[in-house]
Amino acid sequence: MALNFNQYATEGNTFLKGYTKHLGLGKDTEKAGRIVTSILHGLREIIPVEESLQFIAQLPMFLKAAYVNGWTIKKKKPKIKHMEEFVELVKEFDGAAAINDYGYENDLAEKYIDLTFMYLRKYVSLGEMEDIRDGLPKNLKSMIYSNIMF
Repeated sequence: MALNFNQYATEGNTFLKGYTKHLGLGKDTEKAGRIVTSILHGLREIIPVEESLQFIAQLPMFLKAAYVNGWTIKKKKPKIKHMEEFVELVKEFDGAAAINDYGYENDLAEKYIDLTFMYLRKYVSLGEMEDIRDGLPKNLKSMIYSNIMF
């Protein structure tokens, strides 16, 4: 299999444009890129490594790269049991841009998380989304549950 980096770049740019529109961010693909990356990084911290590997197996190359960038596999996962804690984790991964990207309240972050999982259904099977949802703590299941059918 030959690597076609130009194709990956084209697919990545197409994804970012569509995702940016899906989030209602106009043409701010930089912001959309930070948002999707921080949400993916938050997700990988709370699901088992085996589930992460099954999840990224279905992602296109550019999203795989975003998911694994900076990943160090930890044996002990953070204890994230509520949406507020997950939002804080996502904001931590966004760093200094978090205030600009997500604001001070959690409502916008929760909206972006919901929209992200809806958009990822273009790439990830219903079964895999259900597997991820089933492994989440009870109070986090809703971030995937209501969105996996789309």
